[in-house]
Amino acid sequence: MTSQPALTGVPAASPAPASAPSLAPPPSSAPSGRRGRLTSGRAWDVAAILVSWFGGLLLIGDAATVRGLSDDAMFLHFVAGCALSLALWWRRSHPMGVAIFLMVASVFADGAGIAALIGLFTVISLRRGRPVIVIVLLNLVGGIAYSIIYPDPTLSPAERSVVSFVLTVAVLAATVALGIAARSRRELIESLRERAMRAETEAHLRAEQSRARERERIAREMHDALAHRISMVSLHAGALQIRPDLTSEEVAKAAATIRDSAHHALEDLREILGVLRAGPGDALRPQPGVSHLDDLIGDARAAGMTVTATNDLTGPALSASLSRTVYRLVQEGLTNAGKHAPGSPVTLLLAQSSTGDLHIHLSNRLPSAHARGALVPGAGSGLLGLTERVELLGGRLRHGVHGDPRAGLTFDLEAWMPWPTPSGS
Repeated sequence: MTSQPALTGVPAASPAPASAPSLAPPPSSAPSGRRGRLTSGRAWDVAAILVSWFGGLLLIGDAATVRGLSDDAMFLHFVAGCALSLALWWRRSHPMGVAIFLMVASVFADGAGIAALIGLFTVISLRRGRPVIVIVLLNLVGGIAYSIIYPDPTLSPAERSVVSFVLTVAVLAATVALGIAARSRRELIESLRERAMRAETEAHLRAEQSRARERERIAREMHDALAHRISMVSLHAGALQIRPDLTSEEVAKAAATIRDSAHHALEDLREILGVLRAGPGDALRPQPGVSHLDDLIGDARAAGMTVTATNDLTGPALSASLSRTVYRLVQEGLTNAGKHAPGSPVTLLLAQSSTGDLHIHLSNRLPSAHARGALVPGAGSGLLGLTERVELLGGRLRHGVHGDPRAGLTFDLEAWMPWPTPSGS
């Protein structure tokens, strides 16, 4: 009904319908969030019904003054308006049906006029396009029909038509404006909530990916260390097998070395598993670098290897990533020499090339074809990992067998990596 005063007590926003798109909150808070929205929505429904009752009472009093209704008629109009306004309880689940029902009822029952405007407001705040146009036109027709059925006796027919049309349009325009404002506010809130949840999800995924990459890197570091320990165990065990003439003291010393290497290998394996199971705040053991090369070479010499090392590095300190790569490269070279060329001397060179790059070169002679049958097998994954490490730092890696088969073959592992700046990391 449109010839009645515009509703001023209607809330500025209406809760979203059950079918409105929205992002679900995290699983832990989803049930409480749904209960909160349901409770809030029902509270608005009750408030809308109470407002329609109060507004209907005012409209009935105005109509009674104009048309001279009796007290009994006013009471019946009020009861009918209260009963019809209860349809607002379903205004969010069936907005179009409730709005059309109350619009038709308001043409004949003054007490349902405010309820009809609330129904119109609900449709506009929840729907777009054709439903909004249809319900606005129906309310315009309903307002004109009401003015024809209950004309104002204080106005002339010409004045009555103009005033009725202008008042109907004004009330409808105010209701439409409130509905559009409520819909825009609701959509903005939903959009901001969706963006916030998407940003939180993306941040969580980025953190998980970073954590997974870090775990993978540390696990790869520990894999290299574990391979070195196992090769030392194999090397000492092979020495015990091929040297039955060793004294009891030499056997005991080799057994102690095997025991220590196996113990360290178990510790490394335990740390690998710990890295893979680590939580966000778990601390990880610092990884070795160039400063640990003397210990690495000393372990290799204790295992019976002949290592000649030349370190001609001068200049700024190496970055953490480059220092780790140099350590792993030397470790892999010594491990391969111990597995595939036991007893062969190994030469190690660390220097600065003529182009200013960091140059690492490991070389060892290969055993004869007869001796190769007892070598420890390898998968070659260590060299693949080294290639990836060096390329990530912008360097290049070369490895392979060189020399004349008649004079003896050598296996060379050589890398060139950019020299870091003093502030590099």
